[in-house]
Parts: sequence; C-alpha cells; structure tokens
Amino acid sequence: MTEPIPGQEIRVALVDDQILFRAGLQMLIDSQSDMIFCGGARDGEEAVALAASASPDVMLMDLRMPVMNGVEATQRIVEAARAEGSEKPKIIALTTFNRDEAVVGAIRAGASGFLLKSVEPEFLLAAIRTVNSGHAVIAPGATHELFQSVPAQAASAGPDLESIAELSAREKNVFLLVAKGLSNAEIAGNVFASEATVKSQVRSILSKLGVRTRIQLVAFAYEHRLLG
Repeated sequence: MTEPIPGQEIRVALVDDQILFRAGLQMLIDSQSDMIFCGGARDGEEAVALAASASPDVMLMDLRMPVMNGVEATQRIVEAARAEGSEKPKIIALTTFNRDEAVVGAIRAGASGFLLKSVEPEFLLAAIRTVNSGHAVIAPGATHELFQSVPAQAASAGPDLESIAELSAREKNVFLLVAKGLSNAEIAGNVFASEATVKSQVRSILSKLGVRTRIQLVAFAYEHRLLG
C-alpha cells in the first residue's frame, strides 16, 4: 500500500446514505495531513453532481443507495471523466459483504477496486493513497468470493473462449496469469520473458478486451467463465 507523500493533498469525497457512517469517515479523512474531505453525498444522483462540482481525486462509493445506486453513479462519473480526458475521480466501491454482485458491476463500470465497510481504518487510508497513485485495491482475501457472485446460470455454461479470440496464444497465457492475480514479475518468471515484455503484453491485452485496469480484467475473466 502507498504511504503519504509529503506536500501532496488528496481530495476525497464520500457517497453513502448513512449519516453516521459519513460523519465517521469524514473525521478519519480530516485527521490525515495529506487528505482533504471535499464533500459528501447521500445517493448516486448527488454523487454525480458532487463529482462535477468538487473535483475529488478519490470517491468512496456505497453501492446500495436510494434514488440511484452506486453502480450507475460510478458508470456516469467515469464516462463523464473520460469525455473530458480525465482519469479522476478514482472510485473505490464500498460494500457490507464480500459476495456482493453489485461490486462486479461497479468494477466493470470503472471502479478502481472495492473494500468492505468493516475494513480497518489504516487499510482504508492506505487504499485511498494507493488508488490515487493509479493502482487498484481489493478487500483482503476477497477476490475469489467476490467473483463467485456472478449469476449461477452463467456458471452452468462453459467458458466463453470467443471473448478472448482476438488474443494471441501468448497473450491468452498472460491473460490467465493476470486474472489469477500474479504480478508482472511473477508472470515473467512463468512465461520466461522480461518484465518489460510482460508489461507491454498486458497493455495490449487490456486494449483488445476493452478494459482499463487489471482488476477489470479479473472481473472479465470470471464473467466469461475463464477461471475455475
């Protein structure tokens, strides 16, 4: 996880329909010398407006809210940012339990990861810094449980090999290793290539599959039944 960077202030916004939860996280964020709490919202509709008006670097987004849920809000915010040529705000989805199908939708919509609301405060703060620096985060030990939430009818079908037909044989191998959570260095050792080569292949794979991050690639692999 990323440590505080002297002189850098991260603008953090929070979206949640629980007043006490918002108040508690605001106090936590305000206690950090490298973070500024730049606003809160009660639902997805307010979140879209907040993203446009407050220019947060990172948004903590509850997924189950009235008016507009967090998945739709995430999609709208990410699409608006892309239209402006921006990569911010980065969005961290918040949920109360691991096997929340909405998390998969949020990641596919562009969220940079997810955390449980019960996560330790220090882990949450480190996750904000990590996401702000351009990396993804996911609740500790939750990857397999999370993506088991893909609908049962999808699991009953075979792997959707057509979804990765555009990848070369080497790229398919690298794709599966990334989907299993291996780092570039670990993949390089498995395929007997340099880290630079693996990094280039990963960029090519993301582009061909139309996903932006490694965590979205993991979601893609599970959704298309490419991992057991």
